[in-house]
Amino acid sequence: MTRAPGDRQALRARLEWLRLMGVDELDLGAAPRAARQEPGSAPPPRASAGDAEPSSVQRGLFGNEASVVDSRPPRGRPAAPPGRGADSSPLARAQAPDAPDAAAGLDRIRGEIGDCRRCRLSEKRTNIVFGVGSPTARLMFIGEGPGVDEDRQGEPFVGRAGQLVTRIIEWMGFARQDVYIANVVKCRPPENRTPLPDEIGTCSPFLFQQAAAIRPRVIVCLGTPAAQTVLGTRDTITRLRGSFHDAGGFKIMPTFHPAYLLRNPAAKKEVWEDMKKVVAFLKTEE
Repeated sequence: MTRAPGDRQALRARLEWLRLMGVDELDLGAAPRAARQEPGSAPPPRASAGDAEPSSVQRGLFGNEASVVDSRPPRGRPAAPPGRGADSSPLARAQAPDAPDAAAGLDRIRGEIGDCRRCRLSEKRTNIVFGVGSPTARLMFIGEGPGVDEDRQGEPFVGRAGQLVTRIIEWMGFARQDVYIANVVKCRPPENRTPLPDEIGTCSPFLFQQAAAIRPRVIVCLGTPAAQTVLGTRDTITRLRGSFHDAGGFKIMPTFHPAYLLRNPAAKKEVWEDMKKVVAFLKTEE
């Protein structure tokens, strides 16, 4: 059977994703598993107005925001134990563009992306959401993908969940412009669904180049898909969060996606604890 050009493109992207994940041999007889919802992932429905308020101690930092999809991303190589992402992470193999400084490097990456038509996500997007913030940031946040507000404005985390991220950044002692914020994929998946394996395989190398250009001291991965993509593991956020992981000289702190917090207010305290560890580490690096 002859494959259509779109099928061949998706297959090439999938093979590239597997290569980045370190998979050298493929079991062609293995049937793919259906994605399943994991603890710590934000379910598809939007957060309702009836979501419980956090405690008065937490209310200044965390508020109720709209929900987005945040579920289990693609299969890659076998799961790595928590704290051992350095060997399996494709981020460890990323190289910064040849440029005089980080800002110029980011410009070159954006130029390489161009008016990207590499995967199906380009078909319905309004804007490419490249990333925003300081090219010399010591702290970087990585989410899953743009939502409707981000697609409209061309900037990551500007919707209601983005307001929560901004408050977290400010509580940590930074301004939004002091850090760098990006996503695994740069175009909005339809209906805010989780990016598919070939979409992640096509787009994530640009994210890894961004991180390599900026060289932040800490990367905070928001949610299961971001953490699994950056660390090259199938472990879920409930196993990964709460401790640092090493990947190519980067310190990675996985934590719950803000959308998950909207429907599970009790988890907000855990995110707060995770961010306190990040702040403490950055203070030791001053």
